[in-house]
Amino acid sequence: MIKVGLILGIAGACRTDELVNLTVDDIEVLGSSLIVKIPNTKTKIPRIFVVTDVGNMLELFPKYLSLRPPHVKHKRLFLYYKAGKCSSQPVGKNTMGKIPSVVASYLKLPDVACYTGELNTPVLTTSTCLRRSSATLLADAGVDITTIKRHAGWKSTTVAEGYVENSIENKTKIANQVLVGTNTSAITKTVNVSESNIPSNINFENCTNVTFNLNVNK
Repeated sequence: MIKVGLILGIAGACRTDELVNLTVDDIEVLGSSLIVKIPNTKTKIPRIFVVTDVGNMLELFPKYLSLRPPHVKHKRLFLYYKAGKCSSQPVGKNTMGKIPSVVASYLKLPDVACYTGELNTPVLTTSTCLRRSSATLLADAGVDITTIKRHAGWKSTTVAEGYVENSIENKTKIANQVLVGTNTSAITKTVNVSESNIPSNINFENCTNVTFNLNVNK
């Protein structure tokens, strides 16, 4: 349950109550990916996100669903696991809120007690941990503000801007521009090659996120 909750929470930037209220009908297996629907959100705007089979993560979902007792009358996805088997009792906010602290403890991170979902405490809540992780990963990958905003379901761009401004990727680009004077703008280089004109080498310097488009004319 913890692994599935962690994957869904980060992949969809989910809040605690969104994970708690997920039902088996909200998840659709489509080939090598999962389509997850979040019909009820804090902002009243439904969201849909996809979980792809990176690192064989999708193997966990059928395994978890296979543990579901056949007599369960409700459709809530997450169930308590007791005495070596799943019960019919759905997982509540308090249990779901412990996911970050359990993961932090497993990873031997400092200040494990800070990763909690308890209410009215000045610590990182589950929503904060999972949504912050999701937004930070996107920002560090160079994703734009609009995409982060839509992914997490934020109405305002203020929060998304904070993640982009503080991302390691963005700060690295700024450092290169300030200290080295590296131009990080997009540059297109076209090289025409024929049988009579084959270059011995093509040099690229100070490049990141390079894409090669190869057109072969027979």
